[in-house]
Amino acid sequence: MKGSKDKSSTKAQKEPVRLREKVLSNGSISLYLDIYRNGRREYEFLKLYLIKAKTPMEKEQNRQTLATAQAIKAKRQIEIQNGEYDFTTQFKTDTPFLQYYRKLCEERHGNEESRGNWGNWFSCLKHLERYCDEHTTFKEITPDWIQGFKDYLDNAGKNEYKRRNNLNAEVKPLSQNSKVSYFNKLRACINQAFDDRIIPVNPLRGIEGFKAEEVERVYLTFDEVQRLAATDCRYPVMKRAFLFSCLTGIRKSDIEKMVWSEVQSFGDFTRITFKQKKTGGQEYLDINKQAADYMGERSEPTERVFAGFSYSSQTLLELKRWCMKAGIMKEVTFHSGRHTFAVMMLDLGADIYTVSKLLGHKELQTTQVYAKVLDSKKQAAVNLIPDLKIEK
Repeated sequence: MKGSKDKSSTKAQKEPVRLREKVLSNGSISLYLDIYRNGRREYEFLKLYLIKAKTPMEKEQNRQTLATAQAIKAKRQIEIQNGEYDFTTQFKTDTPFLQYYRKLCEERHGNEESRGNWGNWFSCLKHLERYCDEHTTFKEITPDWIQGFKDYLDNAGKNEYKRRNNLNAEVKPLSQNSKVSYFNKLRACINQAFDDRIIPVNPLRGIEGFKAEEVERVYLTFDEVQRLAATDCRYPVMKRAFLFSCLTGIRKSDIEKMVWSEVQSFGDFTRITFKQKKTGGQEYLDINKQAADYMGERSEPTERVFAGFSYSSQTLLELKRWCMKAGIMKEVTFHSGRHTFAVMMLDLGADIYTVSKLLGHKELQTTQVYAKVLDSKKQAAVNLIPDLKIEK
């Protein structure tokens, strides 16, 4: 037993650099180096990937990728043997933190797919600018620094950075879900810095983020959807788009950008093939004839299906007016259409796994929130039973 341990120890000393593999969610394999030297371990992600090879060309591509990774591994081995490898100089911890964060923020603003999330990145930046200064480098981003930002968010006010000209204005605390969002932006920035080899160790380890607060999901009953369908609306395209969302569960951001090339006939159904703007997930959604009718007449492949529809504060105001005209007094937003579809599907007997797939959720847990909504409906229903008024 002792001899076996000595043999294992000798092998570790001979090979301080090992090539490792990490299976990604898309099935490809990320290659990285596991480097152990002087009692310290670090990981060097090579940004080299092995794909699921089916053709001879793809197999050759994997062979060349693996050869490149082996060459980098050999180079690191030689650097260590020659005393040229230095753990700290492999990283750029002197990089200014805010400058790096702004770069990630600008990338999202310039990318149409992630522009919808840019506002949260920008708001988080304004809070980070209050928490630290331009001289802060990644060398100072420690677990204590991160915990300090969590404490800051717990005490920060909503839009507090806008109070320069009106210091007497009332400041509301950040909502729980705003704290979740801003901390997740910091988390994404630090994880990216770790992948970019700015920092040798990820300081987020062991630090829990904020827990999201459950918010009420406003949905419409089928009777309310029928009343809306029978009620005139100032913006007919918005009416079509909202009812389409109620019948399909598609988000407003995906309805806005939908073009006719994404719409095909598939047997008795109409199939929509699109990439979700929020998650980036590729979706294949079959819709029924009733929903397809709200799309109108087919146009050119590059033309938008709901041409002229865009969501704004004015659109939201008109949506509320339309609902009131139909006798609906709920706090309806366009996203209520998606909630309506989810609750309606579960209420009609569709299983939760199928509804999850129809909504394009990555996690079943996200869909389970709608099952709770149905529970509350059942509880409200049993409370409708009149009092028996039995004399005791």
